[in-house]
Amino acid sequence: MTRPDVAVVGSGPNGLAAAVTMARAGLTVHVHEQSATVGGGLRGEALFDSEVRHDVCAAVHPMAAASAFFREFDLAARGVALLRPPIAYAHPLDGGAAAFAHHSLAETCDRLGPDGHRWRRLMAPLVRHSTGVTDFLLSGQRSLPRDVTVPPLLGPRVLGHVLRTNGLRTEGARALLTGVAAHAMGRLPSLPAGAITLLLGHLAHATGWPLPQGGSVRIAEAMADDLRAHGGVLHTGHRVTRLAELDARVIMLDTTPHGLLALAGDRLPPRYRRALERFRYGPGAAKADFLVGEPIPWADPEVGRAGTVHLGGTRAETLTAENAAVRGRTREEPFVLLVDPAVTDPGRAVGGRRPVWAYAHVPNGDTRDPVPLITRRIERYAPGFADTVVAARGVPAAAYETYNPNYPGGDIGAGAITLTQSLFRPVPAWNPYRTPLPGVYLCSASTPPGPSVHGMCGYFAARAALRGEFGMTTAPRLGPEDGSRPSCPS
Repeated sequence: MTRPDVAVVGSGPNGLAAAVTMARAGLTVHVHEQSATVGGGLRGEALFDSEVRHDVCAAVHPMAAASAFFREFDLAARGVALLRPPIAYAHPLDGGAAAFAHHSLAETCDRLGPDGHRWRRLMAPLVRHSTGVTDFLLSGQRSLPRDVTVPPLLGPRVLGHVLRTNGLRTEGARALLTGVAAHAMGRLPSLPAGAITLLLGHLAHATGWPLPQGGSVRIAEAMADDLRAHGGVLHTGHRVTRLAELDARVIMLDTTPHGLLALAGDRLPPRYRRALERFRYGPGAAKADFLVGEPIPWADPEVGRAGTVHLGGTRAETLTAENAAVRGRTREEPFVLLVDPAVTDPGRAVGGRRPVWAYAHVPNGDTRDPVPLITRRIERYAPGFADTVVAARGVPAAAYETYNPNYPGGDIGAGAITLTQSLFRPVPAWNPYRTPLPGVYLCSASTPPGPSVHGMCGYFAARAALRGEFGMTTAPRLGPEDGSRPSCPS
């Protein structure tokens, strides 16, 4: 076999983004994936019914509609429909009340009553500058923003989130925003969580919080198809245990620092190895998959129109639950994210049966079965839900690493979202993707800009390798072969 230019370990969205970018640059690329199928957090599986597929990890993808990588890659042109629900997310409260973030900013503000003008003041400027805001927050954090108006927009809003001075006064609006902050899976409030809140919060009113028609795996399939079309080779069912197994000019690792340590062993310089060993991991996600025989019986039926539902109670309850998970303290009522995919993609329901996807935020390494925890949480706002369940499967946080080694202890963010680790991820370095080993790069969510399905970690790592190892300073085109100019930052 001819020696490839590039070997990529791991086929999650970042590994595939790196592979696509480098294959588009004319290099020979081989991807090595330990599982039988590609995709990492994008995989799907028929768990209980051969006709009903469940998203094993990620289900909703705001960044796949907004990031620079996917804007240029153009999923729609490749047959991947990103379906946008009219209500991006809902936050039910006790007594049948609920708050809603509609795709329409105007409708959201109208429904928030006395807090409507405050929500508009918070979100409207970000929506107007959405591309600049997204590109800045999903940058490699080593260059100035293209849109110079973005930092003055974000700075006071992020600080206001930390100081709790955003002006929201009603419990519904406060809970609605805090539910978005909980996606940070870290201490609340904090500067990193504030940035994530503003990014996700404004996208609900811009490009939306869409679901790929047919499931998340459709994104991975489109990326794999493009890789093959440009000569790339995918090796599935192949676990790489040592870097020495790979014979390539450049090695791209879609792994955590823990994974790099396991692969490289004593080859790493002691100082760098110690820095990787200090890398911290965040709270865990415990997953429950349900097969249900009818739609969820929400106390407020309008919650059933939302693409994503946050089950956290009041703002104070959400803060308490999230901060307890950070401190390693178990709670009987954790924060839960829930998606009923058939609400947005009716084809996901077959023969009256439909999948329900839910995560609970718990301490890292939590061993509890999440099914009863999550069922009780849903029942609080949808009495009778348990009676609709045909089958259920729980994956404790401690077991998630078995499914995907990039989720140590259930940390689906591949590293704690702290201020230090947001700026210096995985170690303090001008080029965080390059390791001290010749030709070896990290391209996972443990590098900037961090977690989510946006492909930017893989893209930036690939660009660093193209410049440093192959002398290529021009970014390859990523879109369909139509001669369009690249929009992705180089």
